Amino acid sequence: MVVDAVAYHPTVAHYLRFVATTVGRDKLLRTLQYFSRFYAWYLLRTNNPARVIAPFEAIKKQFALTRKALRLGKNVEHFKAAAVAADNKSLDPVLKYCAIGRQLGYATYLSLDAITYLDSAGIRPFASAKRLQKDAYRAWFTGLIFNATAGLYTLWQLREKEQNIDKSNGEGVVESKKIQRQRSYTGTCSMVG
Repeated sequence: MVVDAVAYHPTVAHYLRFVATTVGRDKLLRTLQYFSRFYAWYLLRTNNPARVIAPFEAIKKQFALTRKALRLGKNVEHFKAAAVAADNKSLDPVLKYCAIGRQLGYATYLSLDAITYLDSAGIRPFASAKRLQKDAYRAWFTGLIFNATAGLYTLWQLREKEQNIDKSNGEGVVESKKIQRQRSYTGTCSMVG
């Protein structure tokens, strides 16, 4: 009876759906990795011996490597998204180029990250791994810049649209509130990435 209550509990079903996806596992591993990083730092700052800190350092490193392995092959998804954005004829030109730039930045990051996985895992160490990892981080940053640019451009478009609305009638007021909601959503999304 108790086993049935636990096995069929909605929380268990939600957890299983969550970890069934690569994104869900990545979020769980990232949370554990960052907690281990924080706790190792905290233990170091409170003058604990190295033997106490070592397990949390190991967890941090192993989960980082596991997350890197989970990202293998994800670059194809971003290359495809860049191609779809390039083929989209109805998209605003600025947003189109920002979408292409963002997707290519992320795809390049994931491609270089996949190459450096062999070095990180100790499978095939090579001298240029550190440089490739720096280039990967630059590509990721480029994707973030394109994303932020698209968000700012969208906010500017919404502001322009709101200024042209006649707020003296009911439809204008409703449209203005709708734009304000979109603007708050766009601002939040561009902050999150």
